[in-house]
Amino acid sequence: MTKQKNSAPLSTPELLAPAGSPACALAAFDAGADAIYAGLSKFNARERGENFNPDSMARVIDYAHKLGRKVYVTLNTLVKECELTEIAEYLAELEELAPDALLVQDLGLLRMARECFPKLTLHASTQMGFHNSAGLRIARELGVTRVVLERQMTLDEIAAVKASTDLELEVFIHGALCASLSGQCLFSSYLGGYSGNRGKCKQPCRRRYFSKAGNGFFFSPQDLCTIDLLPQLREMGIASLKIEGRLRQPDYVRQTVSAYRMLLDAPPEEFPKLLGEARNLLSRGCGRKWSHGFLEPESGRTLIQHNALGAAGLLCGTVSELRENGFAFTTGKRLHLGDRVRVQPQSGDEGPALTLTRIYVEGRPERRALPGQTLFVCCDKPVPERGLVFKIGESFPDVSARLAALPPRRTALNLSVTLTAQEIAVEVLNVPAERFTRMLDLAPATGRPVTAEILEEEFAASDSPVFRLGEFTASISGKYFLPASRLKALRREFWETIRETLKPEAVFRESAVGLEKFRRQYTALSGCTLPAKLQETVAMKPNGAEPGNRRAIRADRLFDFNKLTNEVILPEFCPESKLPAVRRAIKAAAEAGIRRFRVTSLYGLALLDGIEAEEIIASTPLPVCNSMAAVELARFGVTRVMAHIELEKSSVEQLRDHSPLPVELYRFGRPVLLISRAAIPATGDFRDGRGNEFSVRFDRRDGLTRLYPRKVHSIPRLPGVYDYYDLTNAHWNFPETGTFNFDSETGWL
Repeated sequence: MTKQKNSAPLSTPELLAPAGSPACALAAFDAGADAIYAGLSKFNARERGENFNPDSMARVIDYAHKLGRKVYVTLNTLVKECELTEIAEYLAELEELAPDALLVQDLGLLRMARECFPKLTLHASTQMGFHNSAGLRIARELGVTRVVLERQMTLDEIAAVKASTDLELEVFIHGALCASLSGQCLFSSYLGGYSGNRGKCKQPCRRRYFSKAGNGFFFSPQDLCTIDLLPQLREMGIASLKIEGRLRQPDYVRQTVSAYRMLLDAPPEEFPKLLGEARNLLSRGCGRKWSHGFLEPESGRTLIQHNALGAAGLLCGTVSELRENGFAFTTGKRLHLGDRVRVQPQSGDEGPALTLTRIYVEGRPERRALPGQTLFVCCDKPVPERGLVFKIGESFPDVSARLAALPPRRTALNLSVTLTAQEIAVEVLNVPAERFTRMLDLAPATGRPVTAEILEEEFAASDSPVFRLGEFTASISGKYFLPASRLKALRREFWETIRETLKPEAVFRESAVGLEKFRRQYTALSGCTLPAKLQETVAMKPNGAEPGNRRAIRADRLFDFNKLTNEVILPEFCPESKLPAVRRAIKAAAEAGIRRFRVTSLYGLALLDGIEAEEIIASTPLPVCNSMAAVELARFGVTRVMAHIELEKSSVEQLRDHSPLPVELYRFGRPVLLISRAAIPATGDFRDGRGNEFSVRFDRRDGLTRLYPRKVHSIPRLPGVYDYYDLTNAHWNFPETGTFNFDSETGWL
């Protein structure tokens, strides 16, 4: 354990590993992870992965707890109105599974978990975008115990935020990075409805793009690697260090966790000597080129190199021949049966991944191929011509037998034990069953008396194959001597009685109370009463196009407000160092008589505390997809919500019909598809290989780069909702328009 200058010991932070499958979970724990994060098949930000079912999740949670480790379940996607009942059932099931915490993004889901399923500990996902001390004030009021910070913060910003709060903070330390600020990317969704906010990102940032100035991978960041920054993160008091990679295989998890575990456990004097060994371990993970990500300003400026392929892995060669049953290439790396490869199109689009199960070298079946050899890979997947072959994983021992041997979850019985000198009585609190009682004749204790802890430890030793001890309470009327042999006999007799008289289906599921509470609350919701004529709002750009309706509410950016402004729009991102300036500008706007404020990130709610406001609108990119999110925002003084721009028409209508707050619709404008602090090596207009056109603009005032579509988003008026027109980057009558997901028959995926 390292020490600070004042000799106070520094605690070792939690090492948190990704587990996209039960096999990855075992690999993580074997390598020394303190905790894993994993998801079920739906409503998690990596739905493309293998993930867990309830049974495998229960087994892994029990296994982890037996080791003294933790499991965090990811339920960190946005939720539509029509999915609220299903998500409530998910929450009920998760409360029964009893993970150590739940990671969430959606405000409505968070409210449902906190209010209806209070046994669930809540962590704020990085998708919630918390990045300053004002945001952490809101996080605390939301009821979370830990915040996973925005990945585009610097070390200095993390340190400043840590000094402002006693909430646990979690920081990403290794793995792939997104070009966009967390939770603010619409890129994949815009190109086909596959939303990163729904766990289905198609990674368009990894593709090749074309501009007049040249082509390249303009949005593909290098991977994050912080092994040399661990002492600084530890000194800050960060609670948890998180490895990215729930789409990766067990070999990656094992190697990455092993490297960081070795360094975290190393004495300070040994740390520099072990960096080389750690790098060797990490290099076998087949990732992209390493960087410090956004943790250092200089790294952020060089994070994206347009001539670097967006694909992850070790480049092994180029497909030279395609056949019906496979493909051939000359390898530049050693390959072995069981290794995983991906064949990437030259465009940078995602290619097929496969495990090497059968290869031929010079026409002969072999188990391995050496650099310089041409091999034929048997494969039934379509492979692109001239595809680039990347090694993305190594062979890993089969752990199916270990997984099958993990015992199934037993049903928990909550016990209340009463002990007197004459009797012991055991009541099962979550089953309508008779009390178990036995007569006693206990003498006062002269030495070690029986305690509640002793009773709990003994009754926890259930030999029942279907029941286990859940919650336990004990009441002891005095200090008695109870022989260990007699207590063991009583425990055996109790569990034998349970085995003979009780069936698991008779046990009351406490989560049923939460489900009923949610149903009552949801049934009571109804759409709000609106005035006959709904006034529209137009977001303006200085010296830009004028509103079509001169009586419309004029909205300007916070630092652009003037005597014509009716409403100010708060910044969607505000590093800690800029908070004082934003506070002053809000105060100046209020003193100028402005009473309408548009909040685009949760931190803005804290800055408006104490400000006289008639209207507070939750607006893009702050996502509101369901009525429960609107209920939650109303707690903070929000008076109107904008329907999340990714929603299709039917979902907007359902939100409108249930929301207790008026709903607004982004009807016209160029929405920001991606926003980044990275230096994007492109400016102006460009296109992708499918002919989709975009533009990139850098704002010197806030240091952010924004990606816009060429087409103007334009959708028809929807009855019962307010209209919002965004002229900050669009002009009336632009000929090329689109509707995003609004008119999609399949909806927002």
